[in-house]
Amino acid sequence: MSDLTHLGADGRARMVDVSDKPDTVRTARASGVLRCAPETLERVRSNTAPKGAVVSTAELAGIMAAKRTADLIPLCHPLALTKAAVVITDDGALPGFRVEAEVRTTGPTGVEMEALTAVSVACLTLFDMLKAIDKGMEIGAIKVTAKSGGRSGDWSSAA
Repeated sequence: MSDLTHLGADGRARMVDVSDKPDTVRTARASGVLRCAPETLERVRSNTAPKGAVVSTAELAGIMAAKRTADLIPLCHPLALTKAAVVITDDGALPGFRVEAEVRTTGPTGVEMEALTAVSVACLTLFDMLKAIDKGMEIGAIKVTAKSGGRSGDWSSAA
């Protein structure tokens, strides 16, 4: 079990001790999509969705979620984030919305989980705000697209 960082010698779950790791600037980006009916997308574009400002509300929800990741994911370190940004763009080709998040901190551990949580909650908020007019929406393709900093260095899905 020694290769499993979140398990102690006794097999119990534990938070990894990062106290000996140096603080570095760490950034992560993640993305995801919400697919919906073309009519739903048009309602958001025309600002006639029943719950109002769908995109800006979902972007704010994603930012708030990034800040609360340690409350949601067991064994995730609470981090002082220096940046949390969520951008949602509509895409008629899906049809639906593309959600992107970027999260940054300076510390001993990365922010991939915070970026993924931001995207996930932003997608869930879009779903919640639009479910009254579209029951068939689909959330998917949530993934880390890039990370930088730390011992493992930089990585990008485009590389």
